[in-house]
Amino acid sequence: MVDNVDTANDQAEYLLQVALNRRPRPTCAVSAQFCEDCDDPIPLLRQQAVQGCTTCASCQELRERRR
Repeated sequence: MVDNVDTANDQAEYLLQVALNRRPRPTCAVSAQFCEDCDDPIPLLRQQAVQGCTTCASCQELRERRR
């Protein structure tokens, strides 16, 4: 017989797995040198810190606000 604690543990494990699968995966993609939204140069430090980035920090912030 399954009790409430077992059900709660199963649900917690399921939700943990869902959250882990949603997180961004590391990438080896090369960062763009110019922002695809505004065509301004992407600073080298950003290119190195965020591998595979395609936008400058300002345009990325605007994209995230729209979501």
